[in-house]
Amino acid sequence: MHLRIETLPEKKLVGKTLRMSLAKDQTRQLWSSFMPERDLIQNKVGTDFLSVQLYDSALNFDDFGPQTDFVKCAVVEVSEFKNIPRGMETLTLEGGLYAVFLHKGKAQDFPKTMQYIFGQWLPSSDYEVDLRPHFEVLGAQYKPNSGDSEEEVFIPIRLRNNNSL
Repeated sequence: MHLRIETLPEKKLVGKTLRMSLAKDQTRQLWSSFMPERDLIQNKVGTDFLSVQLYDSALNFDDFGPQTDFVKCAVVEVSEFKNIPRGMETLTLEGGLYAVFLHKGKAQDFPKTMQYIFGQWLPSSDYEVDLRPHFEVLGAQYKPNSGDSEEEVFIPIRLRNNNSL
């Protein structure tokens, strides 16, 4: 699986949010609400959409399961927070170190990519998950129902604290 480690600058984002869990997934409702109003957003940077997940600060990812609540955001990057459309929110994505993976395939196959990241790559790497937002970049190659679809998956990381003597 394609991987790169990247340090991102802070990003300003505008869009809509919903609290959900994997068991009570409302992703379709979130994006169905956001997409008709996306052109109301001013000062957009690029044409990509971002799907951002905000997890509670007390979450231990070893305990993450289908019932774990989180906030999902359907957003675009903007150059400044100005004239925010009614019903939309702002989010400042803190910069930092990210592991970036390329998911290829249908949206329904996304859990396999996440299983690889958290079940294989992360435990064998020198990194651990950092408590910052996770997100996917849905660019021109993103076609959720196509086997040819591509999206970049950004996992916030930091070097593992190895205090062994």
